[in-house]
Amino acid sequence: MGMKRKWGALLAAILAAAVLAGCGGQSKAPAGSGSGDASGLPAQVEKIKNAGVLKVGVKEDVPKFGYLDPAKNVHEGMEIDLAKRIAKEIFGDETKVEFTGVNAKTRGPALDNGEIDMVIATFTITEERKLSWNFSDPYFTDYVGFLVLESSGIQSWKDLDGKTIGVAQSASTRAALTEQAEEDGITVQFMEFATYPEIKAALDSGRIDAFSVDQSILWGYKDDKNVMLPDKFAPQEYGIATKKSNTELAEFVNNIIKEMKASGEMDQLYEKWGLK
Repeated sequence: MGMKRKWGALLAAILAAAVLAGCGGQSKAPAGSGSGDASGLPAQVEKIKNAGVLKVGVKEDVPKFGYLDPAKNVHEGMEIDLAKRIAKEIFGDETKVEFTGVNAKTRGPALDNGEIDMVIATFTITEERKLSWNFSDPYFTDYVGFLVLESSGIQSWKDLDGKTIGVAQSASTRAALTEQAEEDGITVQFMEFATYPEIKAALDSGRIDAFSVDQSILWGYKDDKNVMLPDKFAPQEYGIATKKSNTELAEFVNNIIKEMKASGEMDQLYEKWGLK
């Protein structure tokens, strides 16, 4: 073999080795990354990226969590910020998120029919709901409470014996209070409403005796005519919900929540929105 041919063969071997070494290397992937394409994103997350926008179901009537400011026509709250955080992880741009207003009755069906990619809407995690949807680790824990008119003279949960309580349709509140009433030997009736403003209006007009939902939500409807009872029941853990078949997306989202908790970013959101 001539000298030129020897050097050519040696150079080819060096180049081949360099290519193989490059294939074996790993670059840093976004939080929650799994199997997917060259971007490092899981396939289900890459699908959202290719669509160009993250579609999120949020509350529009819960101050501090998910609220549509009528004056500015802008969504704001802790859960809105969570949605933006996830969008930033996917796109590198927190503005690439589309909000859809949902309530306790509509959020599940909106997930199931593909109208939205996820729900971040004070969605309490329960064992029954886990059978239908994926949930992230809790990002906030609250308790069921009561708002009553100050003029009613009602001072405690047991004073609601024989009274009517307003709750949201399809929410976990009614089941929790029914169980508590049986345990405490009292009887309560319920009226269900589609939205929180409707429950508040019913309380103000005297159609119901108490407005019951998670305490952090009630604080958004507190005014000088009503009071919060000291009683609280049934811890309510909020999680981000995704369609049951979207396991890769669920893992991706959960890793973001874990990262935010570990870094203190979640505590910063609590502080920003006055939730702690």
